[in-house]
Amino acid sequence: MPDMPDYTLALDQGTTSSRSILFRRDGHPAASAQQEFPQLFPQPGHVEHDPEAIWASQLATAREAMKAANAAPGDIAAIGVTNQRETTVLWERDSGKPVANAIVWQSRITAPICARLKSDGLEPLFRERTGLVLDAYFSGTKIAHLLVTIPGLRERAERGEILFGTVDSFLVWRLTGGKQHISDVSNASRTLLFNLHTLEWDDELLKALNIPRAMLPEVRASSEVYGETDPAHFGKAIPIAGIAGDQQAATFGQACFEPGSAKNTYGTGCFLLMNSGTKPIASKHGLLTTVGWKIGDEVVYCLEGSVFVAGAVVQWLRDGLKLVKSASEIEALAASVPDTEGVYIVPAFVGLGAPHWDPDARGTIVGITRGTTQAHLARAALESMAYQTRDVLDAMQQDSGLNLASLKVDGGATANNLMMQFQADLLGVTVQRPKCQETTALGAAYLAGLAVGFWKDRDDIRRNWALDREFKPTADRAPFDEKHARWNAAVQRSLGWAK
Repeated sequence: MPDMPDYTLALDQGTTSSRSILFRRDGHPAASAQQEFPQLFPQPGHVEHDPEAIWASQLATAREAMKAANAAPGDIAAIGVTNQRETTVLWERDSGKPVANAIVWQSRITAPICARLKSDGLEPLFRERTGLVLDAYFSGTKIAHLLVTIPGLRERAERGEILFGTVDSFLVWRLTGGKQHISDVSNASRTLLFNLHTLEWDDELLKALNIPRAMLPEVRASSEVYGETDPAHFGKAIPIAGIAGDQQAATFGQACFEPGSAKNTYGTGCFLLMNSGTKPIASKHGLLTTVGWKIGDEVVYCLEGSVFVAGAVVQWLRDGLKLVKSASEIEALAASVPDTEGVYIVPAFVGLGAPHWDPDARGTIVGITRGTTQAHLARAALESMAYQTRDVLDAMQQDSGLNLASLKVDGGATANNLMMQFQADLLGVTVQRPKCQETTALGAAYLAGLAVGFWKDRDDIRRNWALDREFKPTADRAPFDEKHARWNAAVQRSLGWAK
């Protein structure tokens, strides 16, 4: 391919930072840039972002990564966008100006709306149509909240003056100079408004939440050319050709293309996704059914377990308790003791996600004695990620009837060998860490690159996947099953606390 550009550019807009990474054809990063942006906590359990901070940081990192690689716009085959998924932005169609702060996926502000919908008997309808549970996690109730609390906004929305988007939609709108108001199926499937079976916005669900259809983006495939960037952003137009929510992008980036293959991402939260094939599987054990991606006419579905607080528990040890100065110190501190001596941390800071779905759960530390030290707390915090992952995987294997042989992992916490070995032992399956940890951004790059021929097909992507290290479980299961039983007892003590 002599005329093919050298790179695809992934815009990875996350919960705590924006990143941009240029990828070569071999799937390795050529250059990257990252910027954190402020987290806003107006009240306990409420989490917001300034959409302008999201946009400014994302654009700045894209320019910075291009500069680091000495890449001109013509060197980039396409841009792929991946994003924190359920975070909700409303903005004016004419000016592009946000009408309020973005409500972040972690925010529990709409828990009362969810409670009302449940009391009205609507949960089975939402569950059947969307594959989701009625929880404040998702976008639909966030839109409803803003329409109710901002005077005159609903009337403006009904007149078509106000647009809704998850972060991908907002970024693409800005990147294209307001020419494209779109989302992809993976992000749309996280809104409580999208019908998994028809792959369209659902009028009955819109009516239940009193949301005008005029606000919603057009839903497109995850890999196709949607449009071009405004030349003002990078000096010349670049095609935008891939969109996927962060966890679906990571699943694609990990080459989980066969039904039964799965990955777990350890980020701010923890997200375990299993490819369940081309038909949705309804969960009976508290998991979500979600669209993985759509390429051409093929739609791939996933079962997902969403853990709200994973890596964020380490941030809390650093910033809240001041136990360490940097997150990287946690592994050594945790490794300085052989176990937690019966201490368990349940990091239900914003409630519990799968498989419990309890918005009223709150963080709990149990088993403390006079001999408990910082090291025991550090180890208990790390182990909480592994326990929550086992809860999800147990439910997933029950729903799918598939027994996992191995689990691919990615995200910042996977650099922690102590935790990865504990995870393998607790699950009883081999944990595989790839050489390229940037699987979320890589998945977005792959989706964009496939649309423009930068990669020929999925076999190209499979060949790029390379193992860094494998963690094999110990043969003796009993001690780890016992630890997990004690963890479940700790979880029971956290449930319903905020009621």
